[in-house]
Amino acid sequence: MSTNIVRRDFLALLGALPWLLMTGSGEAQDSIRRIGFLTPMPGAFPPEEGFRTRLRELGYEEGRNIVIDWRRTAKHYEDLASVARDLVQSRPDLIVTMTTPAARAALAATKTIPIVFTAVGDAVATGLVQSLARPGANATGVSHLGTEVSAKRLDLLRQLAPHARRIAYLQNLSNPSSAQQMDPLHAVARAAGVKLETFNVRNSAEVDAQLHAIPWKEVDALLVGADSLLIFEGSKIAQAARLAKLPAMFPWGEYHVHGVLMSYGPNLTEVCRHAADYADKILKGSKPSELPVEQVTRFNLIIDTHVAKSIGVKIPKELLYRADEVIH
Repeated sequence: MSTNIVRRDFLALLGALPWLLMTGSGEAQDSIRRIGFLTPMPGAFPPEEGFRTRLRELGYEEGRNIVIDWRRTAKHYEDLASVARDLVQSRPDLIVTMTTPAARAALAATKTIPIVFTAVGDAVATGLVQSLARPGANATGVSHLGTEVSAKRLDLLRQLAPHARRIAYLQNLSNPSSAQQMDPLHAVARAAGVKLETFNVRNSAEVDAQLHAIPWKEVDALLVGADSLLIFEGSKIAQAARLAKLPAMFPWGEYHVHGVLMSYGPNLTEVCRHAADYADKILKGSKPSELPVEQVTRFNLIIDTHVAKSIGVKIPKELLYRADEVIH
């Protein structure tokens, strides 16, 4: 064997030695952090991209130093518990959840793996944390006071339809956040002289059934609750409201791709971006119990004047001036 070949092989081995040492000690594998993302949305949800984008801005690159393990449920909330347990068994460094039921499922599945929740209602009232300032366990994240926001949606709907006395309320009461809002919201409605009729849905089949059950010719308006099942079924709900030519309030701007009249709620893409900030802090060593829960303080009112014209609804100028975005 020639001297040149031996020298070349020796140099190649020397160059590979640091990588071999890291591989043997586990350092190379440990440099890739694993995030499990638990969501009841059965398919990709546009706001999730906000989470990915913010992670990239913070220096994380999927496949290089981070892996996101997306765990979705085929039966919405029904199989969250089993999906959460399976995710915990895969031993991720961190779990991110979307919706209150997903956060509760993750908390039931692990008391040690850090959890960042997002798109949840009142985190204290629904039992996710002990307090906003000091969460106290292995979860923290971004929430909003659902009862106050629901009451504001009802108020804006009444401004749009001041003569409305009977309003259909489509909601998923299997969501603890939604259930917790019911009594206060009905109290607000009674004080305003409005009859709020609740149509409860727990799955896609019940959405179809309740859309047929709503007495469209007898109600004056539609209020849609803030639940991920409803946005997944957003197209058929929006179509039913347009066919009935009723004023309708939806909880998030994401509904406008389906042609809805009005929405009021947080920017879910921004909410997911803030979840990435929490993930970054925890992956760098912070404890969830010591990271205060962030309360969403900005809510956007979006009005589509094209939809209003098509269903014959006149929008008061005061509402148009108040709107953060007007779609023409």
